[in-house]
Formats: sequence, C-alpha cells, structure tokens
Amino acid sequence: MAIQTQSSRASGPARVGLAAGDPEIASLLSRDRERHNHTLNFIASENYASPGRARGARLAPQRQVRARATRVRYYQGVGLVDDVETLAIERAKQLFGAEHANVQPHSGSTANQAAYYALLSLGDTVLGMDLSHGGHLTHGSPASFSGQQFTFVSYHLKADDETIDYDEVARLAREHRPKMIVAGASAYSRIIDWAAFRRIADEVGAYFLADMAHIAGLVAAGVHPSPVPHADVVTTTTHKSLRGPRGGLILCRAAHAKAIDRAVFPMLQGGPILGAVAARAVCFREAMQPEFVVYAQQIVDNARALANGLIAGGLQVVAGGTDNHLLVVKLLDRAYTGATLANALERAGIITSKSTVPGETRSPRQTSGVRFGTPAVTTRGVTAAQLGRVAELIVEVAEDPDDEARLGRINGKIREIAAELEQI
Repeated sequence: MAIQTQSSRASGPARVGLAAGDPEIASLLSRDRERHNHTLNFIASENYASPGRARGARLAPQRQVRARATRVRYYQGVGLVDDVETLAIERAKQLFGAEHANVQPHSGSTANQAAYYALLSLGDTVLGMDLSHGGHLTHGSPASFSGQQFTFVSYHLKADDETIDYDEVARLAREHRPKMIVAGASAYSRIIDWAAFRRIADEVGAYFLADMAHIAGLVAAGVHPSPVPHADVVTTTTHKSLRGPRGGLILCRAAHAKAIDRAVFPMLQGGPILGAVAARAVCFREAMQPEFVVYAQQIVDNARALANGLIAGGLQVVAGGTDNHLLVVKLLDRAYTGATLANALERAGIITSKSTVPGETRSPRQTSGVRFGTPAVTTRGVTAAQLGRVAELIVEVAEDPDDEARLGRINGKIREIAAELEQI
C-alpha cells in the first residue's frame, strides 16, 4: 500500500524558503528527490518515512537534554521532554510486548553497543553470525568495535539449504561457553527460530541478544515471529521495515533495564534528540494500525515475487528464496563481482547493494552477491506484478553488465515503472 510521503505533501513556502535561504542545499535535495522518483530503491536497510513521522521530527524543538533516564534530568525546564519520551517508551512496550524500552539510541549500532556494555565485560566471548553468511558488522566483524573489544566466535549457514545451522550454534556454544549469543542478521532471508537460540543460551548460561533491526516492522505486524518473549535484550533500528525515523531502540527484560539505560547514558551518548524521539512515538503508533499489517505483509509478498522472478530467470538466490523483506542473489558462478552487477543495476535505475554470500571468495569491496529489499518500493505502492517485470529486467542486466546500450534501454523501462508509483 502506498503512502503519501513527506515531500509529496511539503508546503510550497517551506520549499521556497529553503531555495532562497540556501539554494545549494535546496538544489542537492531536489536532485536527490528526482533521483528517487526516477529509480527503484531496493536497498534493504532503507525506507521512506510517513508524513506523520517526518512532522514529528520537524516540529519538535531540536534541543538535546542530558538525562540519566526519563525524569532524571540534569537540566531544568524539560518536563514536556519527559512526557514525549515517556509516550514513546510506553508505545514501544505496547507495540512489541516488552517489559522495558529505551528510545534514545541514535542508531542500531549504538543500541548493540549499549547492550554489550550493559551485560558484558571487555574481552568476553560472544557467539554471533558470520558477516559473509548474513550477519552484521556489530556481530563480531574485526572492522567493528564489536570484534575489537570482545572475543567473537562465528556460526554459519548450512551448506545444503543455506539456513542457520542450529546444530553448529549449539556445538560452538558448548565448546566456547560464550557470555552472550547474538541472533539476527542484515542479509538473511528466512525465518529465525528465536526459541532455538533461547534453548541454546539457557544450556550454556549465556545472555541472548536478538538484533531485529531489519525485520522489526515485520515483527510488529506479526508476519515474522517476535524475539521479545525469548531474548534478554532486543535491539533494532526504527527506519527500515518499521518505516520510522532514522534511529535505534532497545527492548529488554525489566531485570536489565537499569544496566541498559546507564549504558546508553552516560556511557555512550549525551542527550536524546527530542525530534527523533517524537517521530519514534508516531512511528510506534502507526505500526499498531491495521493498515501497517497490510503493508508489512505486502513487503513479504513483494520480496517473494521478486525472488521467484529472479530464480525463474536463472539467477541463484541464497537459501532458495525469502520469508521476509530481502533476498541475496549469489554470483559465485559468474565471472563478474557483486560490485560490478550493483553498479550496472544503478545505471539501469535499480538501486541495490553488493553483499557477501556463503562460500565467499571475493573481498568485501567486491563480493559475490547483491542484496535486494522491498520495504521502500512497497511504501511507494509497488505490486507483485510490477516486480515480476522488474525481475525480468534484472535478469537482463545480469546477462551482460557491461552492455551500456542495454542498460540505457532498461533504464527507460524502469523510469516507466517508477512513474506508476507514489512520488516522494
């Protein structure tokens, strides 16, 4: 289902004012809006916020208030700030059925960092998904603070069906006795069995952290099982499938509330940004509406339609398809890289991102895969039928990413499809 986006309802005077006051920025923003309207955005970690969420961020006073926790402030005159944050907290708890929520993290990475600092000591052993198999940088990559400050052991996908190898997770947990087990991913297309992770964590006495940043909207709508009943701590962003403002959120059991709040402030952040917190409050309320359930289900239906079309066209998809919002095309059998295909797709008007894959043989800058996600195009109202047409065009690009004449012709067709959708 399409929504009216912020820019499609922006007031004329506001645009005129920006153009007159800072024409350089106004020109750049206008060019970016035009780019989005003429292309299809398949970045799995991106979405378009609704007008209500954008207004919440824009209208709230953009001040930062240093706080240890809600209603424990170091500055005076911030009672209404407390009210806004309390409303966001209560809505987050209601939406996900959580005992405690912290709505202050500026990002999902910060949320993960706070969870680690709250429950772990530097150097502790943590079990997380390998980055090339679909994990996230903050799940133990040596390029991230997580891999540098903690001792991560990685689990993987099974070779036969490319789903999480829960037997390996259990074996590694028994062998390494981690202080924490992390589940969740940035490029995993199947349902995650949160209960299985809970059983393994209980067996070895580990904390269980679920990172649902990519699938939070699907969880909120009930089209993916929720980790909240199973995990000690759940982290997420609010700007992906949840379709809110950019930022982070931490949900946890009441027993961990004080440690989580102290890890966010004063350990990692100064004050929360009121506009962002207000927009999150709007986001949580909108995610409780029946229309959002329809939207989330359409995200999944669209992803499946795209995956099926790509497979029918001869492309390999990791795990053979998808149960959520994303899929990864695997190019291990191709002479060219994921970066090559992603760049060619961009020239054709299809915006996506390169991705590592199980059995990766290339560097992270090149990769052997390309990741597609459907939240943003679903917000613009794309249908499964339209994505069937897009899949055919993607297959054409993959046949020869260097054929510029072909890319130009496909770009024209993508513009026609993009013109059929909600403009941003």
